[in-house]
Amino acid sequence: MDLLYSGIEVLLRWDVGLALLVGSVGGVLIGAIPGVGPAVAIAILLPATFSMEPIVGLTLLLGIYGSSMYGGSIPAILINTPGTAVNALTTYDGYPMTARGEPRRALSLAYSASFFGGVFSVICLILFAPILAKIAPMFGSREIFLAALLGIVLVVVAHRGHTLIAAALACFGIFLNTIGLEPVKYSKRYTFDQAFLSGGIDLIVVVLGLFALSQAFLLLQDQDENIRTTRLRGGLFQGLRELARHPRIAGISASFGVVMGMIPGVGEFTAQFMSYTYAQKSSKRPEDFGRGSSEGLIAAETANNAVPAAAMVPLLALGIPGEALTAMMLSVFYVHNVVPGPGLFFYQMDFVIALYIALLVLNVLVLVFLLSATPALVQVVKIPNRFLGVCILILSFVGVYSLRNSATDCAIAAGFGILGFMLKRLELPIVPIILGMVLGGIMEVKLRSAMTRVDTPLDFINRPIAFILFVIIVLVLALHIRRAWLDSKLKKDRKWQTKTSSTRFGTQMYRRRSSLSAARGRKVRATRSPYAPRSTDRS
Repeated sequence: MDLLYSGIEVLLRWDVGLALLVGSVGGVLIGAIPGVGPAVAIAILLPATFSMEPIVGLTLLLGIYGSSMYGGSIPAILINTPGTAVNALTTYDGYPMTARGEPRRALSLAYSASFFGGVFSVICLILFAPILAKIAPMFGSREIFLAALLGIVLVVVAHRGHTLIAAALACFGIFLNTIGLEPVKYSKRYTFDQAFLSGGIDLIVVVLGLFALSQAFLLLQDQDENIRTTRLRGGLFQGLRELARHPRIAGISASFGVVMGMIPGVGEFTAQFMSYTYAQKSSKRPEDFGRGSSEGLIAAETANNAVPAAAMVPLLALGIPGEALTAMMLSVFYVHNVVPGPGLFFYQMDFVIALYIALLVLNVLVLVFLLSATPALVQVVKIPNRFLGVCILILSFVGVYSLRNSATDCAIAAGFGILGFMLKRLELPIVPIILGMVLGGIMEVKLRSAMTRVDTPLDFINRPIAFILFVIIVLVLALHIRRAWLDSKLKKDRKWQTKTSSTRFGTQMYRRRSSLSAARGRKVRATRSPYAPRSTDRS
């Protein structure tokens, strides 16, 4: 009980409350602007949080992370354009509701489902993180190395269709982490006698380049669009009552979000599609999905908002981020010498409880703000793309320069911005680079520590948790290879069927033409008089 009071006392500080308010409201605004997203906002704000206390900086970032998906549903429902990438599935049923004159019902339902998913995942975080933290002391260097390796494997495998490219980009991220002074003997690696490379390539510089600057370049090249919004009619509170009529869909979708959020590299998209597919198959009216189904909208919004708090479970308990946004938050921990893991729950439990309460209060603040300010927020979607691009560009370079007052960092960030721009244009993943940098550092330190106590390769997995993690890695790779083989076999079968069907069609057409020609010939011979002279007769 004393810990609860101390956590509430931390949260009642004016700077923490202000950070929570700014983060929640700012996240909604950022999510409501198509083309920006939470990754860009967090990347821009990250340098500023280093000068704050850990609880203040993390509360600000968590506010943006958790509330941006609320705001992303606004343009997805009203103008069929998702505010954030994870709101793409919201357009399936949200916009058809708007098209038939029910925009307020769709928005209210999306807000209510998001609120339920967010609160559900925070409760799961409170329940699961301490349990995982109790198991965490059993993790030695070998186990943490294998857990980080499993995270990279899951991230790579999650990019279906781009597996090899994702693996190459993850290895590129690991390589970037090796540049500079190595962590044991402090010898130089890949510096090529350049002084600016001796300190290594800063993670924040790479994050700002790949996410913020690349997005600014994309917005600057896009044409400004004349967006017309729909007039809102009806009440915004009716969604809470409608959500109560679908408790099964909401509960199972939130569970999908929690499970997928705790698995590194999986995230919102997998949770959304699994929950949406389940909702459609179990619905009494599956034909309504994609045409304005309330069940489909509930499934999509509940699942994606259940992920953020669940993604904090491995971060707080093991210090292993599952995706790019939690990797950015991990850097805030490290800057302030706050080490996530079992020690965090033993020595700084008031800090952890303050985070739990902040996440709960965040969802309440966002819901109240949206229910009262939606008519004004609708105007945010009309901000021109190029104006946004210029603002992001300026703020990003200011953030990079403020890290070390270095113009070289700005040049490096610009280079990664061009790389991110190219990857986005080619529709290739960026997240593996960031996770490769973060998890690569963990893997290197733990591997070098473990090798001092390992004589043979089998000694590396001679402990129960290490063996279980190794088996999981092998199973994940084996299942992925099997799925890739089946997909390639299916493609070959389809090509063969297409070729065979086209050959059969051509043969049938040839026979048909031949039979038609023969029939015409017989008809001509039958109608010709037997006494008529032939063209070859010389009469």
